[in-house]
Amino acid sequence: MPRRIMPGLSVVLLIGSLLFSMRLVAEPLPSPTGEVILTISGNIAHTNAGAQAHLDRDMLMALESRVVETNTPWHSDSSRYEGPLLLAVLQVAGAEGERIVVRALNDFEAEIPITDLHDYKVILALHRDGEPMPIREFGPLFVLYPFDEHPELNNETIRFRSVWQVEKIHVP
Repeated sequence: MPRRIMPGLSVVLLIGSLLFSMRLVAEPLPSPTGEVILTISGNIAHTNAGAQAHLDRDMLMALESRVVETNTPWHSDSSRYEGPLLLAVLQVAGAEGERIVVRALNDFEAEIPITDLHDYKVILALHRDGEPMPIREFGPLFVLYPFDEHPELNNETIRFRSVWQVEKIHVP
């Protein structure tokens, strides 16, 4: 090959390699087909709406889920909650970080360390006793810790982190 073509070929190969690497990092999510009920932003690799990940109910229900039967500080009776593991929600967005900031419809925010999600298998509850949770009853999404499985969770810090009416998660 002539010498003058080699530098050009090197640049083309370098650009192609960079583009391939970027594609692996910024894999797009499928677009939601229903109403968006959760937006994830910040340090995420998988997006479907600009720099954000928008998820609808079906997308959330397709993730690894868990059923938690527990009492909560806000309800008089034990209930059966179901929803995806919060870790699975973050993984689908390719989130990287040591904490998340969860925001409710009324602008309430709480910071949650990722270690909580590993230690307690926290869910993002979508259903209570088999029914979708309406806004006036902590829905559409509720950060739920398994209070009955871990009595040590019944404290002010964890109650503060148990955000209901969740609409956004930011990964700083």
